[in-house]
Amino acid sequence: HRPLIITLFAIFVVATLVITVWAGRQTRNAADFYAGGRQFTGFQNGLAVSGDYMSAASFLGIAGAIALFGYDGFLYSIGFLVAWLVALLLVAEPLRNSGRYTMGDVLAYRMRQRPVRTAAGASTIVVSIFYLLAQMAGAGVLVSLLLGITSDGGKVAIVALVGVLMIVYVTIGGMKGTTWVQMVKAVLL
Repeated sequence: HRPLIITLFAIFVVATLVITVWAGRQTRNAADFYAGGRQFTGFQNGLAVSGDYMSAASFLGIAGAIALFGYDGFLYSIGFLVAWLVALLLVAEPLRNSGRYTMGDVLAYRMRQRPVRTAAGASTIVVSIFYLLAQMAGAGVLVSLLLGITSDGGKVAIVALVGVLMIVYVTIGGMKGTTWVQMVKAVLL
């Protein structure tokens, strides 16, 4: 079964790269890159958010928390979803209404631009690194199992490859490409 699994995995990676390149070619301005041109429907965005939440951190982390802590782990999973709603209502909607794309943009509009952008950039990098470490480790373990890679060096290479793929998806496709890839992921999962 291993050749079939590797073939299907390769097809998925190539298909998502094609989607990303297609979306990248349609990106004309900052609104297209950061907000997908604001052209996705509610259903499409809901599907993309579902695909985003179906990640290594949620599958492995929530399942592990429930296995280790029982009901308390289940409550953690509820908090995981409630936090998203709070971010949606208290951050995303006002951000969208302001016409800006990032919190750094909003704060820089209201305060001195250079220190705000420096602080926003630094905090984004720190938070993203810790979050991505968990995501990349989980994805590396899952892809290593999928491809039958058992050596530590192979697992590290897989984690690096997954990280590079994510960078390519976001850099080339922007939010439009990312949204389409997450929709495909949601449908497949």
